[in-house]
Amino acid sequence: MMRNFFALTRLTRVGLHLVRGLWIVNRHFPGWRADQKSERIQAWAQAALALLSIDLKLNGTPPAKGPVLLVANHVSWLDIVVLLASCHCRFVSKSEIDRWPVVGALTRAAGTLFIARSSRRDALRVVHQMAEKLHADSGMVLAIFPEGTTSNGLQVLPFHANLFQAAISADAPVQTVALRFEDAASGQPSLAACYIDDDTFLGSVWRTLRAPQQRVVLSFGPAQHCAGRNRQAWAADARTEISAMLKA
Repeated sequence: MMRNFFALTRLTRVGLHLVRGLWIVNRHFPGWRADQKSERIQAWAQAALALLSIDLKLNGTPPAKGPVLLVANHVSWLDIVVLLASCHCRFVSKSEIDRWPVVGALTRAAGTLFIARSSRRDALRVVHQMAEKLHADSGMVLAIFPEGTTSNGLQVLPFHANLFQAAISADAPVQTVALRFEDAASGQPSLAACYIDDDTFLGSVWRTLRAPQQRVVLSFGPAQHCAGRNRQAWAADARTEISAMLKA
């Protein structure tokens, strides 16, 4: 009963935080500079994790500026919030999210590039758009989850290599990020925030709200250029690097 009470309290606070974020986006974002938006997005994401009783621990150095393509494993619907809390970046995400109430508006405000994953033509469009954003003159930080779906966070699924072509075309570096959720008290892996297999979105959210204090650990590898690798080889190397960081 107490867990349910605390979960409902968290849910109320997070709901108000989402609504406030949407109000800021609609009221202030049109007149703000890019750096002002970045600062507010990061502060909003950090506050969201605090409201969910999730500590954030960083290993390594997040990118301060671009151009760089962040490549991360994918565990939860929370991963975007976690990465935004660590640094400012723009995401490549499935087009369905653009239609989600409230969340869709917030992700659009964060500059997300949406992709129809079932369309090869749309994938080519997004790769071209990513390459433009990664061009040295733009200096953007883009983030992708090349597994294409969420896993339990204990191992890394095979990577789809298509989006790595954007970094090759723009001659931009890739920086790997290993994302792991754990129980804050014991340090043991936590599956509370996972969104896999038969999980429903609402079920995963409720499990996260009921969980005791959690910690999410982000381990950043060094930024590396392709060094002659094609996209398949680069994707395979990035997956190996993330797997090693998860086991460290």
